[in-house]
Amino acid sequence: MVYEYKMVQMPPTIIVKAKEERGHEAAVYLESLANAQAEEGWEFYRVDTVGIVSQPGCLAGLFGAKQTLVQYFVVTFRRPK
Repeated sequence: MVYEYKMVQMPPTIIVKAKEERGHEAAVYLESLANAQAEEGWEFYRVDTVGIVSQPGCLAGLFGAKQTLVQYFVVTFRRPK
């Protein structure tokens, strides 16, 4: 079967009502995202971590700036094409 894919980047910080969802905030967020996408015909497929390395510019490098690594979480959905 041939699929088409949709990727959604998770925000680095998830804001929740602490009293209601304490301890499983990420799961609640991911569940609501998956259910919203399912309503549009998308099937949850997987979550990946993507690391992005940012190199300092020439001038910043001269002043000792180092490369930085930022990690993002990307949620992949799919549906038959």
